[in-house]
Amino acid sequence: MEDQNNLENQNLDATNNTNNEAEANNILEANTSEQFSSRIDLEPLQKAVESVKHEIGKVIVGQSNMVELLIISILANGHSLIEGVPGVAKTVTAKLLAKTLDVDFSRIQFTQDLMPSDILGTSIFNVKSQDFEYKKGPIFSNIILIDEINRAPAKTQAALFEVMAERQVTIDGNRYIMEKPFLVFATQNPIEQEGTYRLPEAQLDRFLFKIEVDYPSLEEEIEILVGNHKSKDIIDFDNITKVLNAEEIAKYQDIVKSILIEDHLIKYIASIVNNTRNNANLYLGASPRASISIMNAAKANAAINGRDFVTPDDIKRCTKAVLKHRLVLTPEREMEGFTNAKVIDQILETIEIPR
Repeated sequence: MEDQNNLENQNLDATNNTNNEAEANNILEANTSEQFSSRIDLEPLQKAVESVKHEIGKVIVGQSNMVELLIISILANGHSLIEGVPGVAKTVTAKLLAKTLDVDFSRIQFTQDLMPSDILGTSIFNVKSQDFEYKKGPIFSNIILIDEINRAPAKTQAALFEVMAERQVTIDGNRYIMEKPFLVFATQNPIEQEGTYRLPEAQLDRFLFKIEVDYPSLEEEIEILVGNHKSKDIIDFDNITKVLNAEEIAKYQDIVKSILIEDHLIKYIASIVNNTRNNANLYLGASPRASISIMNAAKANAAINGRDFVTPDDIKRCTKAVLKHRLVLTPEREMEGFTNAKVIDQILETIEIPR
């Protein structure tokens, strides 16, 4: 009889536990549902990104890393330096990306004889009004493609400092604010030395990303040849559909700013950048601007992947493109054939990933 009572009590306790677990699960599901409903709606942003990729994919084969990093730079409101040997579609990709955006586009071919006034504009005397009028240069646009940026001398490079960092131009004591969005995409060839100039560190630091473009794979090159043969070597830019306008770009940039990042991930970013300043392999480390760039790029990477929060993988995904052009190796390491990419890999392996 006693055993039967114990068995009944056990059954009753099991039933109560099951009910409690069910109630706890209901509460958890309700909280999760409430939490999910309060998250940022990233579906329109994701669809827009996929549409942009699709339009570029009509012409460009492969180069998914370059295309995605360029899109991230737009969402993070940062400039990008695209580096690669001639013929790997650096300029064409930038032009195609600009064609998918319903904004003003300007292309500037940098040469040795280019003057700052050729970029920023100049004041011209108007005989009728008997006064000087400012004629704006090609920098006054939304998307600026600077082709072969390393072919202009230091004086011309310096003309970009203010406009890239502060998005304004000061001429004859007057300040002109650039219209949003304002983004600079610049290309350069890392191999050619004839008639080129090394970019100043101050200008390199103004680029969010340095995107290195590799050769296509064998399969991709075959696809390029087949496509080129079918199109009779003609790139139809008119076939590219505009996906985003200025208002939508501004809206998505604001959404990216709202992406959540935990304090321990902010500390993770700071630790990575701080390590570059105390690294025996480096003569020059990264500035606080690099920390901000990593954080903003990681937010944009999270957004295009449908997450309203940053993960360590987002940070690691963007760190190399943010830091590569900001670090300077010691002369000894440079002579040994060491690279900035190797240093960054070592730093990422050294710093403990937050959990």
